[in-house]
Amino acid sequence: MKKKKRALIIVDHGSVVDEANDMLVQVMQMLREDDECEFEIVHYSHMELAEPTISQAFDACVADGADEVIVHPYFLFPGKHSTQDIPNMVREAARKHPQVSYRVTAPLGIDNKILKVVLERTNGDGPE
Repeated sequence: MKKKKRALIIVDHGSVVDEANDMLVQVMQMLREDDECEFEIVHYSHMELAEPTISQAFDACVADGADEVIVHPYFLFPGKHSTQDIPNMVREAARKHPQVSYRVTAPLGIDNKILKVVLERTNGDGPE
């Protein structure tokens, strides 16, 4: 049996400020280069205000051969965007690709690793 080719889409809110949108591109590139990343395909999208949209990123994953697409809201806490808006947008994007399974993960949430980043930034150990 053929192993599923898995794709990851990381989604942020999107911004009219290019520098803000470029940060998600950097996260995507870091994931692609990370030896621990188990996804064969990694794309990014913005929920609104900028491209690529969730639909465009989903299409790109399928064009790259994805059999399964995992969408991760790159938000800290659950809210309407991560619990309703993004799942609805993903569901709509997936309709064009009934052969592809998908799911939307919880946002980043509370994690000791995030707390360590907060402490590094506030103690002057990281970028300001």
